[in-house]
Amino acid sequence: MNTPALTCTTATIEALLGEALEPTTLEVIDESADHIGHAGSNGQGFGTHFRIRVASPKFAGTSRVAQHRLVYDPLQPLMAIGLHAIAIEVLPTP
Repeated sequence: MNTPALTCTTATIEALLGEALEPTTLEVIDESADHIGHAGSNGQGFGTHFRIRVASPKFAGTSRVAQHRLVYDPLQPLMAIGLHAIAIEVLPTP
């Protein structure tokens, strides 16, 4: 099987988090353009800085640190290829 190369895009982040968290709400916003010239920017205005708003039943009964770890862990492969920063907003699960 030929696995496609990962890229730092909203679609890739949505796919990785969708599989890992089975979220009831998931919004991924690429804020990279706001960070051009800052540390970790690739100078292209995309693919380095993201905001993630997410609700998942997997967060139930877990600490804020554990919730953030559940978001960060599936994104580790992207950190190795240019994802620099994510802002995580954990939302209440309906």
